[in-house]
Amino acid sequence: MENKPFADEAKGNDEEHHDRSDTTSRAMGNSGFPLKNVTPNLTIALVGDIDAVTIGTENLLLYQDNLYNEVDEYSQIASRIYDLSGRHISIINMLGLNGAHFEKALQQHFCSQFKRNNQDINAFLLLKPLGQHTSADRTDPERLQEILGERYTECAMSLFTYENVKERETLIDDLKGKRAFIELMEKCGGRYHICNKLMNDPTEMLSLVEKINLLVSENKLHGYTVKMFEDEIRRRQENLKAKVKHHKGQRLEQTESGDTEGVVENVSVGEDKKQHFLDEKPHTESSTEKKQAICVEVKELLSRLNLRRRYEDKLTMADVLVINPSSPRQQETLTEKELVCIFLQKLLAMDYTCRSTMVKESSDHTHVEDSSFDDFFEENTTTADSGNLQSHVHPMDLQMAVFHCSDAFLQQYMVSKLSLCQYALPFLVPNMITNEIECPLWAFRQIKKSWRSTDDSNSTTCKSMPISQAKTPMVAVFRLGAIPTSKSQLLSNLMNPRHSTFFHRNCPGSTKSSVLMDGVVDIAWYCPSGQPNDAFNDCVAFCNLHGDAIANEKQRDILTESASVNIVLLTSPGKDEKTKVVLQKLFKSNKPLICLFTEKNTPATAMNGKYKIGLRDLSQADISEVLQKIIRESLSGSSCTFQLQEIVKNTEVQVNENCEDCLKGKNAALSMKTLLKGIKLSTIKQNTLPCQGELWHKWCNKNKELYRLTGNLEIEKSRIQNEIKQIRKDQKKCDFSEYLQMFVANLRSLNQRERLFFLKWVGMQLDELSANELSHIHHKYNEKWSDVLNLKKKHDKTEQLGNQQKELEKISVELLAATFGLEHLFREIGQIYEAYASLGNADEVNYLPELAAELMISGHPVELMDGDAAHVPLTWIKSVLDQVIKKLGDQRVFVLSVLGIQSTGKSTMLNAMFGLQFAVSAGRCTRGAFMQLMKVADDKRAELKFDFVVVIDTEGLRALELAGRATLHHDNELATFVIGLGNMTLINIFGENPAEMQDIIQIAVQAFMRMKKVNLFPSCVFVHQNVGDIAAGEQNMEGKRRLQEKLDEMTQLAAKEEVCNVECFSDVIAFDIQRDVKNFAQLWEGSPPMAPPNPRYSRDVLELKDLIISNASRSGGITLSQFQSSIQDLWDALLNEKFVFSFKNTKEIAVHRKLETEYGKWTWELRCAVLEVEKTICQKIENEKLTMVEETIVAALDKNHKNVNIAMEKYFSEDSDKEILIQWKGRFEEHIKSLIKDLVKVTTKKLEGVIEQKKALKMLQEKKIDYEDKLFQRSKELALDIKGKEMGKQQQETAFDALWERWVIDLTKDTQPIQEIDMSKEVTKILNEIHEPSLVYDRKVAQEFSHLHSLNDYTHYLQTFQSKTHIAKIDQFIETVKATISLSSEDQDAVRVLIQRIMNTSAKNVLSKPISTNGYSSSYMQEIVRHIRDKVLDFQSTVKKYVFRKEFIVDLSLFVCEQVGVTFAALHREFINRNAAHVQLQAKKSEYYNVFQKYLQGANSTTVLSELICNKLKESISHVIYEQATIDLASGMGTYLPELCGNRSNLEKHILKSLAEEENFDMFMEYVHYPREHFEKFIKETVEKHVNTQNHANVITLIKKNLDQKKKDVVCAMASATTEVKENKCKEQVKQWITSLSNELSDKLTFTDTFPNKAKTKDITDFDFLEHLIQKGLATITQEFETSLEDTSLLKMELLKRRPEESLIEHLCQCCWVKCPFCQACCTSTVEGHSTDHSIPFHRASGVCGVAFYQTDDLAVDFCQTVMASDRSFYSYRLDKSILYKEYRTGGPHMSCWSITTDLSELPYWKWFICRFQSDLETHYKKKFQGSGKIPLEWFKFEKKDALAALEKYM
Repeated sequence: MENKPFADEAKGNDEEHHDRSDTTSRAMGNSGFPLKNVTPNLTIALVGDIDAVTIGTENLLLYQDNLYNEVDEYSQIASRIYDLSGRHISIINMLGLNGAHFEKALQQHFCSQFKRNNQDINAFLLLKPLGQHTSADRTDPERLQEILGERYTECAMSLFTYENVKERETLIDDLKGKRAFIELMEKCGGRYHICNKLMNDPTEMLSLVEKINLLVSENKLHGYTVKMFEDEIRRRQENLKAKVKHHKGQRLEQTESGDTEGVVENVSVGEDKKQHFLDEKPHTESSTEKKQAICVEVKELLSRLNLRRRYEDKLTMADVLVINPSSPRQQETLTEKELVCIFLQKLLAMDYTCRSTMVKESSDHTHVEDSSFDDFFEENTTTADSGNLQSHVHPMDLQMAVFHCSDAFLQQYMVSKLSLCQYALPFLVPNMITNEIECPLWAFRQIKKSWRSTDDSNSTTCKSMPISQAKTPMVAVFRLGAIPTSKSQLLSNLMNPRHSTFFHRNCPGSTKSSVLMDGVVDIAWYCPSGQPNDAFNDCVAFCNLHGDAIANEKQRDILTESASVNIVLLTSPGKDEKTKVVLQKLFKSNKPLICLFTEKNTPATAMNGKYKIGLRDLSQADISEVLQKIIRESLSGSSCTFQLQEIVKNTEVQVNENCEDCLKGKNAALSMKTLLKGIKLSTIKQNTLPCQGELWHKWCNKNKELYRLTGNLEIEKSRIQNEIKQIRKDQKKCDFSEYLQMFVANLRSLNQRERLFFLKWVGMQLDELSANELSHIHHKYNEKWSDVLNLKKKHDKTEQLGNQQKELEKISVELLAATFGLEHLFREIGQIYEAYASLGNADEVNYLPELAAELMISGHPVELMDGDAAHVPLTWIKSVLDQVIKKLGDQRVFVLSVLGIQSTGKSTMLNAMFGLQFAVSAGRCTRGAFMQLMKVADDKRAELKFDFVVVIDTEGLRALELAGRATLHHDNELATFVIGLGNMTLINIFGENPAEMQDIIQIAVQAFMRMKKVNLFPSCVFVHQNVGDIAAGEQNMEGKRRLQEKLDEMTQLAAKEEVCNVECFSDVIAFDIQRDVKNFAQLWEGSPPMAPPNPRYSRDVLELKDLIISNASRSGGITLSQFQSSIQDLWDALLNEKFVFSFKNTKEIAVHRKLETEYGKWTWELRCAVLEVEKTICQKIENEKLTMVEETIVAALDKNHKNVNIAMEKYFSEDSDKEILIQWKGRFEEHIKSLIKDLVKVTTKKLEGVIEQKKALKMLQEKKIDYEDKLFQRSKELALDIKGKEMGKQQQETAFDALWERWVIDLTKDTQPIQEIDMSKEVTKILNEIHEPSLVYDRKVAQEFSHLHSLNDYTHYLQTFQSKTHIAKIDQFIETVKATISLSSEDQDAVRVLIQRIMNTSAKNVLSKPISTNGYSSSYMQEIVRHIRDKVLDFQSTVKKYVFRKEFIVDLSLFVCEQVGVTFAALHREFINRNAAHVQLQAKKSEYYNVFQKYLQGANSTTVLSELICNKLKESISHVIYEQATIDLASGMGTYLPELCGNRSNLEKHILKSLAEEENFDMFMEYVHYPREHFEKFIKETVEKHVNTQNHANVITLIKKNLDQKKKDVVCAMASATTEVKENKCKEQVKQWITSLSNELSDKLTFTDTFPNKAKTKDITDFDFLEHLIQKGLATITQEFETSLEDTSLLKMELLKRRPEESLIEHLCQCCWVKCPFCQACCTSTVEGHSTDHSIPFHRASGVCGVAFYQTDDLAVDFCQTVMASDRSFYSYRLDKSILYKEYRTGGPHMSCWSITTDLSELPYWKWFICRFQSDLETHYKKKFQGSGKIPLEWFKFEKKDALAALEKYM
């Protein structure tokens, strides 16, 4: 049928759109299911491109994806087409099938349809996407014609599909003039149709059906029949037999892989062989036709591998490096489309069996019924398998197809992995399309080879370098013509007999033909190990040309030109002219030539460097031996070398490094390289990267100091912060070096692909730079190390050895400085950013974290922890992750980390598992920790519940070059950080014994217990590397059990140390011993460097990967923002933690803590001895019997020191842990010596100061009158000196002050001042000696201790011993304890009583010390702290139900020390005031200033003396009247105040009344739990209220009365003194008058007769005038007092020796405070320690104090008096049994002393309280009034007035 022109076709489709709505409704009528039992009117076969159609629910023709699937369900009735057109159309979908698959599908269809009424195919629809047509497409109809025969074209039609309607006509116009399209039309008889890919347009589909109807009606046969197909098969079989006959008699040999040209196949006429000949082209075809045929084969191969699209759109690393579970079908039958995935997966895991990946043939066989002998041997041409004429994909075709379809970076990755597998690598590769020779040089750049060369003297030299730069001999191997011997196998045996380095015909999966290997040259290097059995003494390259060297002339010439030795394989030299020409050229060359004749058996013959060998009768081993000998001999005389990168000079080869992106990256890197010329490698980092050197290390140390503050914390903190800020300023000043600036500029300017090339080039250049210098430094180091060893062997004790060792250390430092890589550049960038950010200038460099984030997203590793400084740059990491989140969103990630001892294969394992490229080599490779982001495959995200995996690789632990305590701390810190950060941690162990890692894991576990604030969810898997025994898993069950027991044991030990309720290792770190222990085979299959990886190792890696993904899918991971926070929180916690990381394991920690306890006892013994000595010496000082203080102290301590030494020696030698203790013996002995030295020094200084003060005071006392006379005289002289001068009051004061200070200094110049005590600093210092400093700091900062005495719940401070289920996570410890522990109110009160007792005993202890006389000693506070600890330990040993956590002891110590510290400070101040000479003198300043003022004003001596006397009287009167007021106030208030008059019961009634009126729940709770404190508080508030407001007039009256009385006493005394003087008339009348006055006032006021002699001048004779002046002064004093009394707030209460409330408290609170064991109400007896039973008239409901029913949360509502009348019982925690309430006295001593009588009164007060504060009580106690404790409804009727009335009634 002739089709319409293009325009008409388009128009026709448009014109039919008006019927669309009708046809659509019809089409949708009954669609949705196939009509299976309907005989079709038409059968249509769909062939061609599967991408030409979109199969889906909208598709009217193909609404199900029913591709051919090996059963007869391939066809279905197109029900929607039936609804549309009324025709039953059967669709056979064979889209995407070609070759043997297509023929097989047809054959099965016809066999099936023959049984179904011989149904034919009416039409073949050849589908193609519109606009995607090339000259190669016309081969598809030709291919169909070869299979189906020429008659199929009568039933063929082209069907073109489009995606966009707008592009449809444009595409059609473009195709009109294309010859390829026209030829395609001609093959299908000009028939075609156009429709959209969705096939959902009813109009287009109706038009297609009409065209098919027309095709069938015009075709005489109405379709393609079964007979046509059978005839075509028969015809091809005849052709096959003819070809076999043509080659009969010739010897046919099977060829090696890729050597397809010129090879004749020995085949039978069987059906399974004919396909190879069907695919062959006649030998007479032209070169163009041959290329077209090759193109068709390539295209078919790519289609079979699902790589058609990937030739242009290359595969990338991002396509390959995704998280995907290992394929479960690796050991099962695969489809060809899965081959690429499985190949790459195996290659990624370094599994060298990847090269034998293939589709395994089905094991099904054809079963013949009624078989006979003849039938069995008869050739079967009609079985279903007879159509399977196409072999499986050749393994090397698979490898090369993937290689061709990969971008440069994936090619580099593939080649690197192939090199690790010890496989030959593609060196010269013909282009699949153009056939041009290409060299993937870029792919070789990352390969580094190491070997040991041996010279003639048998000395070996180790070499390591990038293989692209290595200059080595090269042996070229190729064949001329067809040969029966496998050249590749011969080469493989030559290099490694146990491994097929070059793929050959005997390798698994090899087939007789290969599409992509003809003309390929692959290369491999032999690397010797320096052993005698090495095949060659130096590295040798071997190049192998696949295919006939005659046909591949370019490759042959390139190889022969570069080779050091040429090896040719051929049958005979003279049969072919071309072969002879090639041989003549090689023979004339001056290079060695080795000819291997496969059909001859001649022995090896040599002639002028040319060799010939017959191989026919030689074994492979013999051939290898002869060849090795000849090649060694040939290479010894050859100077020709080969360098891979020199291939760029060959114009015949296209090098992939010449692409634009690579060149841009390379040129950018080269421009940077010039900046480093002339700089010594050891100083490069210092010059170009200054921020990360000394400045960064100094910053890290200072930052860590912030978390270990000592001394004055705030001052120290400010100092360090200023230093840190200055370091950042210095870093910012350094800014970008020129090198780094260019590096960043290139990163910013290059596009993504160019940037990746640039980074690779920079990395290679830095590696090259470092390698050259490092080799030299290593050589220097080895020489110096040899010198040191020689000196040690000679036992050299001279300075020479020390000098050599110092030089060796210098070289070691130089070696560290010479390491320079990309990570250092990015580290510098991070430091510059942190410097800017810390100074508030982050906006200037905000592009830096964005660059790092882009690289991280693209798969570049980011340094998480600096390996040199062992610090995490938090600001930089946070900013980078912020940018990652900004670009990707807050995706969910699974964090996987790895940990292990150095060189146990951690990075190798990660590289094999995920395809990562962490540094791998011997020694300390990875430094610090790096994180890398890996994407999860899109189709697996929903299943795994996260989007990315963050892989964290770490440096090896226990590095020998970093041995010591610093390394111990670093390793422990790193391990804890990595385990805590990872959702899962792989703990890598070399061998089966995990002992080397157990110590580190123990420390990590204990650290997690200590870091409860960090939200951690760690888990781990143990990986045992190098476990060779295949049955190790089963045989090592005992080992697993021991591992589990060891982990649990050390966890329990750590839990005991940290007081945590943890029982097994999995409580802290999730771990299943059955599932989470993996044994890995050894990595290498043989001895490196030529050994390939062990395939078992690779499979173990994939199994571990599956386990990780399985576990990860259950965890769900965390978000990136949570990961970011985890880094911050965990690192902060690690910085706070120092104690644990300093130990090897948990056992060491426990032993060290026990040692610290003993050390505390030893030091306390010494401190007590010092206190005794101090006491004795102070007594002698008082008696003036001692001057030699230090000698006395030392002599007294000598005996105690000896005792302590004996105790220490015994402990260190006899303790069960003496092996561990010995490491600390020397240090603690030094501590003891240092302590004694400090004690002697401090005590000596203190006591010598006391002696000096005593001397000064004695001297002051002796010269007191003289001093006072001097002060008096100087004041007078000063006044007279400036008298008459115009000076203001301020100037006068200034003049006096200046002279006064000089006078005091002059008088006290020989005395040392007594120092004040900083109690906060003192307490911190003492607590740090007993507890961990970090714990003390944390508790002090938290300030929780300040409310310790008033807490309502102490549960979080306790740890019970009750059994419980395992805690899931250690960070949930506190919450779990709260949920599982419910302390009884009895226990809560017991803790409160403990706290109160410790407070009281500590307060009494302070008052018992002679501080006011001897001063403060640090031993006093030491005693307090130890007393607290001892009391707590005693308490918990008695209770036995629970223990206190360390936090409780520290908080209690801080709380008590803060309380007693105030008293200590006050007493020490009193000591200073009593004993400091300068204080005594300063007290006289105001007195002598008045003298100065009087003389300045012209006063006479009488006036001055009266002023002095009035000053003394004023001070004395003030004290006396306030003291008397105190007595009067207390007496009065105790008499007339209702609250305070009466007994204790009356006071309690008023307290309860006050509480009810205020309705303050917190005050109620204070009264319930701390009754004594509340009583004292109530008394104090009542007194203050009375004094300040209620009784203002009474207070003033009392004070005025006392004031008037004292005034009268003074007046009377003066009159008596004056009378006495007048009567006696002695010479010293003034002295007599003052003495008489003092005597008269001795029992009324404090008045001494000590006055300056200068003030008692003889010119004072008028004593009546003196008396008058004093009376006048008294009037002034009285007036001042009365003025102050007008405002009671001005009352000087601090002058009172004792405040009024103190007397009242002593009177009212010195009574019994024992609490009722049930309701906690206090006994009301007024006698403390009374002998009678305790009793209360007014009990309360026990729920008020938190009592609940046993094992419930139901608060009790029973009153004690009521419950005593019942038959109920209570549970005694102390006796652990139930007791009847009536028999409560049997509950123990605390109950037997109580008298609780039955009383059924209503007791409304506490009933009202419970109803009023029900919700508050429930919240406070976290319990409910429910169940047995439900509040009776009647209680709610009581109101406040009823409660107050009840108080009056019952109390």
